[in-house]
Amino acid sequence: MYNDKLVIVIMPAYNAAKTLKKTYDEVIAQGVVDKIIIVDDASSDETVTIARGLPKTEVYTHPKNQGYGANQKTCYKLALDHKADIIIMVHPDYQYTPKLIPAMTSLIGNGLYSCVLGSRILGGYALKGGMPIWKYIANRFLTLVENMLTGAKLSEYHTGYRAFTKEILEKIPFDLNSNDFVFDNQILTQVLWEGYTIAEVSCPTKYFPEASSVNFTRSLKYGFGCLGTGLLYRLAKMNIVRSKLFPRNEVPMGYYLRRYGKRA
Repeated sequence: MYNDKLVIVIMPAYNAAKTLKKTYDEVIAQGVVDKIIIVDDASSDETVTIARGLPKTEVYTHPKNQGYGANQKTCYKLALDHKADIIIMVHPDYQYTPKLIPAMTSLIGNGLYSCVLGSRILGGYALKGGMPIWKYIANRFLTLVENMLTGAKLSEYHTGYRAFTKEILEKIPFDLNSNDFVFDNQILTQVLWEGYTIAEVSCPTKYFPEASSVNFTRSLKYGFGCLGTGLLYRLAKMNIVRSKLFPRNEVPMGYYLRRYGKRA
């Protein structure tokens, strides 16, 4: 607990057997996490077996691989079902250090922000941590364009290390987002759409063989998806188009979907 708020860490897992225990140990060592929820997306290694042996952990599995975005949807819904007040996503591949959990929790738990990102760009950690130069250039280009389209001033939109209040996740319609990697981008633009300010903390990161990585083809698809999301956001802001991802209805679509279980 932090300031009487229940803190839950979610881990969308896929073939993370080699790094899961190390990530878990560091999460628990921070002393503020009440529960960990691991959702396995049909791994072919021992991820589930290892996860089920971890204390303070709830483990759920997808019978078939549904994709990174679909995994996050399950994670966030389960965290809300478990009455989490603060939800922090930590990848179980140990690419992002869990040592930032207390800082991210503090920013949210003290009412300063409703969404916090662990940025690899702030502090210059991306290249130092081994990010391939082509990914770094793509990250900077996409972030520049997205900031222009959304009006935000983020250092990056593409980190997988992020924390939310329950109020944000109850409000935005993340259910309608992609089941693939562009989900990460869509949910942040939805947070901005609702008028929230996103905080960032500088985050060291590591690139090594066991850490998950997206190949060039999928990265290209992700990049176009990000540009499409940013453009859709801008057109919706200008009232040129209407989008279920960026609703204008008085009752938040995310609430509607989770209560009634169907699309508007």
